[in-house]
Amino acid sequence: MITLKGADVSARIKEEVQDALEKLDGIVPQLAIVRVGENPDDVSYERGATRRMEKFGLGVRSFVFPADISHEAFREAFVKINQDPEVTGILLLRPLPKQIREKDIMQVMDPDKDLDGICQGNIARVFAGDESGFAPCTAEAVVEVLKANRIPITGKRVTIVGRSMVVGKPLSMLMLKENATVTICHTRTADLKAACKNAEILVAAAGRAKMLDAEYVGKGAIVLDVGINVDENGKLCGDVDFDSIHNVASMATPVPGGVGAVTTAVLAKHLLRAALRKSKEQK
Repeated sequence: MITLKGADVSARIKEEVQDALEKLDGIVPQLAIVRVGENPDDVSYERGATRRMEKFGLGVRSFVFPADISHEAFREAFVKINQDPEVTGILLLRPLPKQIREKDIMQVMDPDKDLDGICQGNIARVFAGDESGFAPCTAEAVVEVLKANRIPITGKRVTIVGRSMVVGKPLSMLMLKENATVTICHTRTADLKAACKNAEILVAAAGRAKMLDAEYVGKGAIVLDVGINVDENGKLCGDVDFDSIHNVASMATPVPGGVGAVTTAVLAKHLLRAALRKSKEQK
């Protein structure tokens, strides 16, 4: 089995970003990372995204708010960030604390600055096949891994385990746009094993540690693991039992070091797209 490493894909995206930066005549796109509270996962993702932006030659600023901030206070602060002409794009780390109404925040978010595809404007564009919209970075990272490794998507049977708006549903639209035949499954799918085993490309995005083993994978299938979990030994693992599929799958992404490593590179790519669009409008 060939291990599909995210670092190789990220390096290719970095070249694309740096080539395109030259078109901005010295302007450095600025990412605003908005975080509420000190959730360790959010802090870790923010740290990784910051490092990636800096390596790509892009700007980044963090806006951190206390976990107990009121909805009204956060909304007011978020609107200011959203309207700041110096901010090219925004990454809002979710989920937000319960007192903050996420739907309300997403409604005031500028779709052209929503780099992770969470507001209704971008969701509508993705589902309509409109390339001007930003898809969620993780969903797009799956497609980037396949394309970077020259894995054909057209005509392939793709099964996605997971139906969230972060990965499952938007990824299904991206795969359909690439002319794949898509099946969406979830933890309540009847005979999930059969549905997965029929796939030529299997994407695991259910959020359950090592949920899928060799019995779920068809011979020669390509497996992309989007899950980020902690196993019984306290180590990071995916939704796939990676060790068990070595003699079944032809290719697979590891966790860590797979799709997750590409997600922040896609974020950088989206930031540059937003900057290029803004530059074109100003001209």
